[in-house]
Amino acid sequence: MNSFENGNFEGLGLIQPLMRALTSASYETATPIQLEAIPVLLSGYDLMGCAQTGTGKTAAFALPTLQRLACTTPGGEHSTGEAPTNGAPAGNAQRQGPRPLRCLVLAPTRELAAQIEKSFNTYGRFLGLRVAVVHGGVSQVPQVRALQRGVDILVATPGRLLDLMNQHVADLSKVEVLVIDEADQMFDMGFLRDLKRIVAKVPLDRQTLMFSATMPDPISELAKQWLFEPKYVEVARVSSAATDVEQSVFHVGASSKPKLLVSFLKTNAVSRSIVFVRTKHGADQIVKVLTNSGIDAVAIHGNKSQNARTRHLEQFKSDRPPVLVATDIAARGIDVHGISHVINYQLPEVPEIYVHRIGRTARAGATGIAVSFCSPDERSSLQDIERLIKTTIDVNDSLSELTLSAAEQKQRVTGGGASSSGRSNGSRSSGSSRSSGRSRSGTGGSASRQSTRGRAGKPASNQRRSSSGDLVRS
Repeated sequence: MNSFENGNFEGLGLIQPLMRALTSASYETATPIQLEAIPVLLSGYDLMGCAQTGTGKTAAFALPTLQRLACTTPGGEHSTGEAPTNGAPAGNAQRQGPRPLRCLVLAPTRELAAQIEKSFNTYGRFLGLRVAVVHGGVSQVPQVRALQRGVDILVATPGRLLDLMNQHVADLSKVEVLVIDEADQMFDMGFLRDLKRIVAKVPLDRQTLMFSATMPDPISELAKQWLFEPKYVEVARVSSAATDVEQSVFHVGASSKPKLLVSFLKTNAVSRSIVFVRTKHGADQIVKVLTNSGIDAVAIHGNKSQNARTRHLEQFKSDRPPVLVATDIAARGIDVHGISHVINYQLPEVPEIYVHRIGRTARAGATGIAVSFCSPDERSSLQDIERLIKTTIDVNDSLSELTLSAAEQKQRVTGGGASSSGRSNGSRSSGSSRSSGRSRSGTGGSASRQSTRGRAGKPASNQRRSSSGDLVRS
């Protein structure tokens, strides 16, 4: 059951077709981000949401968006107030001609875009709305045909959407709701310029939703430019790792990591695991090592075709899953329950990414295990992670024949050319060891937008949108 002990959907004001869909999908209770965001969005406000992966944020924006489209006609006028339940086009009884695109959702990766499309179809199954997804890695022909037939909701990656816009296939002139998901990842992947070009083509009078796991200054600036008097919702800050994840670290020489990975997978009860690496080439090399050792493994990264990535994800979801070796970018959008282990074969250079990685396990009330392989030159990255999560990660001694002793760690840090930051993460204390062999280491125009949204009692503002979609003072 998709159940979270945080609240329920009954009091959120969702229409009956959405409640039926949630019941059919075995959703019983709402997560904190859903409880906070859905009422705000149903009231028509813009929203800046700070939430980690796995918190239920897709439903937080999909459900109110579906309700808005179902209960209004294109242009924002209210229809009968209830969506049809007979499969007829929702909210479009008076419309003639092709369906206008009314909601645009932007996502950084193919997998995340596909997952969001699936969620919209699941929640909106009784509404008669059309949902389409466009992304690279596959032929654009079916995507073009879908857009030509008309869709209500489009989920897209920026690159492919711009291609279709340049071909005059994707028309954004009627978009009422703009959703930018994983905004920090968009920025990290260099999509900022593409996003600005896309936002400039969306009407100024719109509801804008931005979701981001972290809130660096560039994302805050984007929120100020593109959101109109937004409400802010923050759930599960990225600096707080999931409490149900058991974390530990192996201090290991870089050349010993392949043997350590094989030994760990063979000596632990690993049911479904993801191994995170930094590079595409590294992912392929690890798959070869594991396969040669008799361990079934597959890789997903940007150089894999979309068909291969989809096939590997389906294998990973099966009853006999292979070890999934992934880069951080390709892993965005992987929504698989029952992941028992997350293995950081290489520590990320950005500490927030560590929290994203280990958040793949221990979902929906389950527990999980996250282990990291830290070589001497990654010591500073480990310290940055511990500083972010305000926790000293336990040292794992279970495979001591393959790991570095405290003396070896100190020698390599001080004399082997590795980074040293004045803290000896490798020292093992004997007083706090646990039964598993771990011990502690040492370390738009305001008036028009207000009137069309019908925000009762909302004060007037002296802000307006420029032609680029940014908010400026009038």
